[in-house]
Amino acid sequence: MSNLLVSDFNFDLPEELIAQQPPAQRGSSRMMMLNRQTGEMQDASFPDFPGLLKPGDLLVLNDSRVIPARLYARRTLLREKEKPTGRIEVMLTEPASEDQWRALARPGGKIAIGEHLVFPDTDGQIVLEADVIERGLFGDRVLKFAPVEDFLGVLERIGHMPLPPYIHRDDATEDRERYQTVYSHERGSVAAPTAGLHFTPQILDALAARGVEVARVTLHVGLGTFAPLRVDRLDEVKLHRERYTLGSATADALNRAVKEKRRIVAVGTTVVRTLEHSALQAAGSLLQSHSGTTEIFISPGFEFRLVQGLLTNFHLPKSSLLMLVSAFAGREHVLAAYHLAVQQKYRFFSYGDCMFIT
Repeated sequence: MSNLLVSDFNFDLPEELIAQQPPAQRGSSRMMMLNRQTGEMQDASFPDFPGLLKPGDLLVLNDSRVIPARLYARRTLLREKEKPTGRIEVMLTEPASEDQWRALARPGGKIAIGEHLVFPDTDGQIVLEADVIERGLFGDRVLKFAPVEDFLGVLERIGHMPLPPYIHRDDATEDRERYQTVYSHERGSVAAPTAGLHFTPQILDALAARGVEVARVTLHVGLGTFAPLRVDRLDEVKLHRERYTLGSATADALNRAVKEKRRIVAVGTTVVRTLEHSALQAAGSLLQSHSGTTEIFISPGFEFRLVQGLLTNFHLPKSSLLMLVSAFAGREHVLAAYHLAVQQKYRFFSYGDCMFIT
């Protein structure tokens, strides 16, 4: 790993291949199949996915639910609370404590420690208030919110879906449904676990009918998933921290699958990170139910302990997600598949097509 550079994971991607809208019908996306041993590639479509799994396979999903984390505030100094002025965009990134959130603010340069922000609803009523208590780099702030009865419920009313920065439009009503997996449950992500966006209730039923076992983990995706890597060498990369939970039923299912030598298939890089971090924590022992945070960085040379199949979308050039996929399938195989995907005009990134690696 030490000899690899971030630039070794670059590829040319025409702007028009970055999906700006979800497909007209959920679950209809194209799917490239990649054999990680041979590098062989085949075209398919996502409705084929259940037939590519075997009875007894264990498919692991991330059930985190995206919160409407983009908010619009008016600013005022603490000493002038009665005169809120100026519109500020605030993107919540992760909770810092019970009533504090890390956030990105735009325009960030003017938002100083001591600012008081107020958040109105569509009727102009102030429903949230927060003080800026810390200031970091790249627009990062820590906001201390005044207590409210149901903070996440208020976000559901006044917040906007946090579409990724490469989607060049405002969020629309349909994004409330489409930038969310059909099996999402635990609120906390500020970006979607996008490999799961392809699933429909019908496809989940088809998997069950085929005898595929399905388990769930929770990893709350942070905006760091889109952050550029600001170093040149892979051995200098330090990733963002994300919160996860591995429940007892899933731990038991994984332990059984390992014991019975059944294939474990991860839906998305977030599931890979959760499972492989948990396996490292277990250090060869049985997996146990637990919650925690992970900063695991998976790149070529990593030894996978659990994951044997991966469904994933097509990722950004020079991103940690592309490095994870390259660790699983080989950098040359993955970059060749991406080159073919560009040639064949696959749709890229969150609302784009997918790849099934076995």
